[in-house]
Amino acid sequence: MISGAEMKLNIDPILVAALREDMPAGDVTTESIMRGPQAGQADLICKQDGVIAGLPVFCRVFQLLDDSAAFATDLEDGQAVVKGQLIGVLSGDIRSILSGERTALNFLQRLSGIASMTASMVAELAGSQTKLLDTRKTTPNLRALEKYAVLMGGGHNHRINLSDGVLIKDNHIAAAGGIKQAVALARRHAPFVRKIEVEVENLEMTVEALAAGADIIMLDNMSDELIAEAVRMINSAAEIECSGNMNRGRLRKLADLRVDYISMGALTHSAPSLDFSLKNLRQA
Repeated sequence: MISGAEMKLNIDPILVAALREDMPAGDVTTESIMRGPQAGQADLICKQDGVIAGLPVFCRVFQLLDDSAAFATDLEDGQAVVKGQLIGVLSGDIRSILSGERTALNFLQRLSGIASMTASMVAELAGSQTKLLDTRKTTPNLRALEKYAVLMGGGHNHRINLSDGVLIKDNHIAAAGGIKQAVALARRHAPFVRKIEVEVENLEMTVEALAAGADIIMLDNMSDELIAEAVRMINSAAEIECSGNMNRGRLRKLADLRVDYISMGALTHSAPSLDFSLKNLRQA
């Protein structure tokens, strides 16, 4: 779950920016029809089957507008939900409920969509040693939330950011003058606690990465047949990640090859939102 400290330090600025985007000079509709405070409640209803993520974020949006806002639910992030399910009851000033509704739902729907897609992909890997990873293909400024949603769906996080690990990609290799040179420079200058991962695109590069002593070899945009051959060549001398053009149909095949990781950018850049509604607004 998202801790209180993390919410205040890292998430609140994101939520405040979203609220400012939606009402830079106030909510003229609500302010026109609600001339003063009025306690109220509304029901959060799920409209699709899936996995929920972002409940603390949903509640926090309203708390930023109204200190008295609260959300009562028996659910936690990462749990399955079904169409028509009452997720919980929101209480607070009706003005804050009206003004915060769309922003709060946008976050909840986005994060739950990522968690739901992740859970469906993780299910394809059941019983295997292979872990499903996200990537840095995230919405700018929403990475912390989107990667959190991957965790709630049962996936795992790859690098959080460029400061988080050494991953030598094609342009790094070109800049350094080759795989051998790039790995040697990383060994010399990167923090010793960091593993060194090298992205390769063919079997020749795989041989070079092995010889250079890469800790992890990423097989990028390779066919299932080439991946199978690369796995045999690596022979447990390095951890193996598969990436590029990953889809549901390939997951089981690659897990059966006993690769360590499969990374999918689609978890965050292509997950459809899970639909929710805030209904039955009433005075309390």
